[in-house]
Amino acid sequence: MYEKALRKLLEDVRNHQRTIEQAMQDLRHLPFEDLGFAKVDHHRAIRCGFPEVIYCQGKRTDQIVTIIERRMADGGNVLATRATPEVARAVRRRVRRAVYNEIARTLVVRQRPAEPAPGFVAIVCAGTADMPVAEEARETCEIMDQPTRTFYDVGVSGIHRLLAHADELSRARAVVVCAGMEGALPSVIGGLVACPVIAVPTSIGYGASLNGLAPLLTMLNSCAAGVAVVNIDNGFGAGYIAALIGRSAKHDEKACKTRVSDASPRRTRRKHSSP
Repeated sequence: MYEKALRKLLEDVRNHQRTIEQAMQDLRHLPFEDLGFAKVDHHRAIRCGFPEVIYCQGKRTDQIVTIIERRMADGGNVLATRATPEVARAVRRRVRRAVYNEIARTLVVRQRPAEPAPGFVAIVCAGTADMPVAEEARETCEIMDQPTRTFYDVGVSGIHRLLAHADELSRARAVVVCAGMEGALPSVIGGLVACPVIAVPTSIGYGASLNGLAPLLTMLNSCAAGVAVVNIDNGFGAGYIAALIGRSAKHDEKACKTRVSDASPRRTRRKHSSP
């Protein structure tokens, strides 16, 4: 349940358009709905601004389908991560509007129209092999109504490819950078932009990369001050943080405009009496 839906429900009760009993029935699943194998958090959108996200890995296909259907019942958007093609087919048989991104392994169901947001989040990856993590970050940002621009295959081994986009990157609200191997790309970008950089180490690389541990340590030891790091292959976590940064910037702009409007001097007409 979203804040707007809750406000409308309370207004309906106040205006005698809905009885208290009917309102209690609507609120019966707050704060969560116990399905036996899962407790679906219908309250999270009110607390955090976005509904609970479904992590599919390790869950049975029928459990995922049920959770998605229950999540859809409140009219909100749905994001599921780490979904296999088998899971996607099962979901789409029941929910035709579900969209599957095979590269990102995400399932998205949009039920609420996107709210316009200023600016964009830049999604960057070092190589084509890092795209699944970058695409997970992009899908997360976009279902949270944050516009994105992608800059793929711009790793440091051909740094001219990155520098060709330096001007556009400098205009981003936040930058998500996915890289494996030695993981140097976030530090380079951190030295080019004034916005937060969210580094995502990926498990791409040869043996000494240790399935992402080597780039993780590189990113944690970044010499660029504006770089924060999430877990290995965690495109979702990076995209979520970037979207929150974008939302904060949007709220700050609204508050600034309100203050400017309130502080603007009001002009009054003077009445002149006849001589």
